[in-house]
Amino acid sequence: MKVILTQEVSGLGTPGDIVEVKDGFGRNYLLPQGFAIPWSKGAEKQVTSIKRARSAREIRDLGHAKEVQAQLEALQVSLPARAGTGGRLFGSVTPTEVQQAVKSAGGPDLDRRRIELPGHIKAVGQYQVQVRLHSDVTAKFALNVVASK
Repeated sequence: MKVILTQEVSGLGTPGDIVEVKDGFGRNYLLPQGFAIPWSKGAEKQVTSIKRARSAREIRDLGHAKEVQAQLEALQVSLPARAGTGGRLFGSVTPTEVQQAVKSAGGPDLDRRRIELPGHIKAVGQYQVQVRLHSDVTAKFALNVVASK
């Protein structure tokens, strides 16, 4: 099944890309979530306008992405979470919680879909978190998960 991506999908492509995916993945995930639209000749014409807007945005955002990267890497982010004895969390840390912790630490407002956690965070401790700010810029910062009182 051919689809045109409308949003960035990790491991698949960026907005405006025409990709071939399995029927079930396209029909059950990409289309209902709004990550893609079905391919057609008319929709292919929209691809050029999507790509043109994306390229203009990327050129404009590259300098800003570098600024945000420097700001994130200098930040000390602490995330309080409910934990039991031995430092094991009740549940795990989500990208939304990381986004809120960065904002409360005085950092920029991030898109939670661009935050990449190092696996499932299920214990207190120090973790390295990556944020894809731009296709060429990835910021890394330390996340300190602490037990809340």
